[in-house]
Amino acid sequence: MKLRDKSIPIVAERAHAKLSASGSKKWLTCTPSAKLEEQFPDEQSSFAAEGTFAHAVFEQELLTRLGRPVDPLPQDLLHFDSADLRDHVAAAVAVAMERIDDARARCEDPVILVEQRVDFSRWVPEGFGTGDLVIVADDTLEVLDLKFGKGVPVQALENTQMRLYGLGAWDQFAHLYDIKSVRMTILQPRLDNYACEEIGAQELVDWADTYVAPRATQAWAGEGEFVPGDHCTSGFCRARFLCPARAEAALAVAQQDFALKAPELLTREQLVDVLSKADMAIDWLNDVKSYALKQAEAGHELPGFKLVEGRSNRKYADADAVAQKLLDAGVPEALIYERSLLGITAMEKAIGKKKFAELLNDLVVKPAGKPTLVPVNDKRQALSSVASAATDFS
Repeated sequence: MKLRDKSIPIVAERAHAKLSASGSKKWLTCTPSAKLEEQFPDEQSSFAAEGTFAHAVFEQELLTRLGRPVDPLPQDLLHFDSADLRDHVAAAVAVAMERIDDARARCEDPVILVEQRVDFSRWVPEGFGTGDLVIVADDTLEVLDLKFGKGVPVQALENTQMRLYGLGAWDQFAHLYDIKSVRMTILQPRLDNYACEEIGAQELVDWADTYVAPRATQAWAGEGEFVPGDHCTSGFCRARFLCPARAEAALAVAQQDFALKAPELLTREQLVDVLSKADMAIDWLNDVKSYALKQAEAGHELPGFKLVEGRSNRKYADADAVAQKLLDAGVPEALIYERSLLGITAMEKAIGKKKFAELLNDLVVKPAGKPTLVPVNDKRQALSSVASAATDFS
């Protein structure tokens, strides 16, 4: 079985296709967005770079556990290395090894591939991706994908990226094995999220034939209707700053005849109507402000606006020199230093997640979070209302 071509750098191999699996929720929902995005440059972030390094560590650690040759870590990303990152990656590797051990227990000779390129171009033009770990054991195929983010838990159920990875792996191995089911697992160690979805292989193919393929054809040609929504932001659509459909949808909130009323004057129905669109409008306005700032910083004049220096706070040019000068002047050390316990995140990073859990787990509490209003389809459990549910709106 062919393994990853080690002559191809991991960062280069992870380059996204025009219709990438990671952006599939976006282009499957809003098919013209992929074509519109082509005129905008890729967005780079330190979070993405850290994720790339975490994937490299994951690959190295997993291959080491499997007794296979490993590549050096990317030198330009070594500044992301830390005990905290290593602890989280180790947790993901442990889950991956459990799946490998399970496959070996069920199958005499399972296929185990690390950083395996998967091709789903049968349904998506030039569609490809990288499965962090692919396991084929008898009639079950499994794809595991590392997610190093810690902001929002990645859902496995009906996750289009994972399904496309599973589809590509199935297309590669179906002629060699009688694969009846495909299991797709998220490895999100920083949120202790290891969710999975398992569906029948035929159901997966039917989904691709009837849902993915026609939309991919439209997306490739830039056809279909623009559909603004949360995928604009969560999918990091590069055209989200200037997309007319998104602007129209956001401005529609302000165009309601009741939009500028005081909140307490809204009826229940009007309040629900505004709430259902509020996040999209706020996200759009914030994106417009961010984009306008970047344009101004690049030298593009915006009539009626100017760049100014923002507020800043004083800081020591050299903290060590300040301390030494004060001590030399006879100022007591107790006056110039303060002693405080590291916060939980900083402490975990300082002593390591494993040692932190061993020593301090019984001394860490998690208070209830502040009540937050979210749509009813949010996965979190609803709180009991403090006031009566029958409270009248004016």
